[in-house]
Amino acid sequence: MKKKIEQAKLLLDALPYIKKFKNEIFVIKYGGSAQINPELKDRFAQDIVLLYMVGIKPVIVHGGGNKINSILDKMQIQSEFVDGMRVTDEQVMEVVEMVLAGNINKEITTLLNVHGGKAIGITGKDGDFLIAKPKDNGRYGLVGQITDVNNEVVENLLTEKFIPVIAPIASGNEVNHPGFNINADLAASKIAASLKARKVIFMTDIAGVMDKDKNLLTTLTEDEIKAYKKDETITGGMIPKVDACLEAIHGGVEKAHIIDGRIQHSLLLEVFTSEGIGTVIKQS
Repeated sequence: MKKKIEQAKLLLDALPYIKKFKNEIFVIKYGGSAQINPELKDRFAQDIVLLYMVGIKPVIVHGGGNKINSILDKMQIQSEFVDGMRVTDEQVMEVVEMVLAGNINKEITTLLNVHGGKAIGITGKDGDFLIAKPKDNGRYGLVGQITDVNNEVVENLLTEKFIPVIAPIASGNEVNHPGFNINADLAASKIAASLKARKVIFMTDIAGVMDKDKNLLTTLTEDEIKAYKKDETITGGMIPKVDACLEAIHGGVEKAHIIDGRIQHSLLLEVFTSEGIGTVIKQS
């Protein structure tokens, strides 16, 4: 009986957050181990459906770099790297679209539907939802930079009670253009800002932003991020993550979260508990 009472208390602890976030849009960038490990994939789907069932409007943006690399290797397609970024030519772009829009996108929508959600998968090409231009004047081939987000596409899906699952491929807005490969973090940031989402949440393979002693920094402002970049507390792969968070904040998103997707039910722990588990970036 004691265990059952504790379970009831946990549900009651979540109640204020359920009330607070009802009808709010959460954009969730789904990647890392949570997108690869079968058990974590299943837990992620459960978490999203729970958010959906209590009235939150989740919008999922997913990556798929590991799977793309694996397929390119199997097909023996060579590609050049510039500044650590894969140059995307038309042959590589074909594989990117096949993997992201096909294999991965449909796997996520199927999982969500099996768990009781109402998910539908799209790419940025659908309804010209995402329009892009070549990043850095084409330095990386068909790697794109988003120039326009057509909110109507996703807003209509949300009105019809769907969970949008978005593959980050943008339209080139030209006849016979193969489209653009978009960084999933930056796509999530742009989409969150355009939709005026309450939160954008980045699922990663780290606990969050750490200080030099490897302690978790639970909250950050833009001024603090600038200082941590300057003293090299924030370096490497964390820089684009925090930059994507800041872009969303500048666009009107209330809070951006970086959480550890390797932890089961990390989404629920971040959203429905006062302590949270990751790093929250908010307006100064």
